[in-house]
Amino acid sequence: MIVNGFRFSGISAGIKKHGKKDLGLICADGLVSAAGLFTTCSVKAAPVVLDMDRLKGGKVRAVIVNSGNANACTGDQGMMDAVETCKLLANELGVVESEVLVSSTGVIGQKLPVEKIYSAIPELVSSLDANSADSFTESIMTTDSFPKMHSVTKIIGGKEVTVAGIAKGAGMISPNMATMLAYIMTDADIDSKMLDHALKVATEASFNSITVDGDMSTNDTVIALASGASGVHIAEGEAGHLKFLEMLEDVMIALAKMIVKDGEGATKLVEINIRGADTKDDARRAALKIANSPLVKTAFYGEDANWGRIAAAVGGAGIAMVEAKLDIFFGGVQIVKGGLFAGGDAEEKATKEMKKDEIILVVDLNLGPHEARIWTCDLTHDYIRINAEYRS
Repeated sequence: MIVNGFRFSGISAGIKKHGKKDLGLICADGLVSAAGLFTTCSVKAAPVVLDMDRLKGGKVRAVIVNSGNANACTGDQGMMDAVETCKLLANELGVVESEVLVSSTGVIGQKLPVEKIYSAIPELVSSLDANSADSFTESIMTTDSFPKMHSVTKIIGGKEVTVAGIAKGAGMISPNMATMLAYIMTDADIDSKMLDHALKVATEASFNSITVDGDMSTNDTVIALASGASGVHIAEGEAGHLKFLEMLEDVMIALAKMIVKDGEGATKLVEINIRGADTKDDARRAALKIANSPLVKTAFYGEDANWGRIAAAVGGAGIAMVEAKLDIFFGGVQIVKGGLFAGGDAEEKATKEMKKDEIILVVDLNLGPHEARIWTCDLTHDYIRINAEYRS
């Protein structure tokens, strides 16, 4: 994955066990437009607080990321460590300190092993290469079972424009920023204000529409960087603006689905579509109620077309609904019509749909024009094992 105007690196600094890569760097060739979104959790890690402040300027040169330690709930020392990390990197790069962002992910409440990070910065910088996105992606993984990268290149104004993204995340995933880090790079020329708006719109359609277990964390971060190296200017109201937004959403939805597919212990990716809701809020609440229900999620794991659990979840969502109007579909198979079971043949066909790796559930309330889409996964024995052993 190559994006004009950016270089990457990823190395082992000794933060993680077994010598795995745990320190990554994205460096722009010059000062670039930047925007970011962060966790809505009231407990915010030091890097999140620092980045939120620095992004007010709308310009960035580099982002340094460590995995294996969240630098969260670490008090004043954690903030000093984050600031010092940025300062040392800025000195090594020969850039202004305020132009450097920092992210951390891993275990909460432990002091950041700053000596290891500080001593690794020279190697991190010397390893920078436009072809090293893979190394960066590997360096930010925690319980991820596979790296998450996606890019799209299209023609805008007669020139090629690329939007690319890298993410990590597998557990503690919930809307309103999930437990994840994501970095979006583009060679489009777009100012920070427009980039910020585009990022918010695309995040609602992607990272704010996924859930694995309904839990959010302290470090959730999405940062977008635009180098302008393509020479294609994106301006509001022009055709290129809409095309750019579509590209951004394509990349971020692809990454969001990868996160859910990699949900800790997950075996199935489930897309939940609520249709016919009275309000937009009702549609989203119903979708999330289903997606976060342990009973529903274990039924997906067991490949059981247990529509009763879905009907009960919707009924408990606190939304406007009429039981006699409820329709439920697994894939293209309708198993509930007008609130009633559609019969044995329908259940047999629905059970076949449940055996697929990717399942689409449609619930139609038949009350109004509003709809919502949420991606989730099943809940397995391995989810419990992975999280029980996380700190051991």
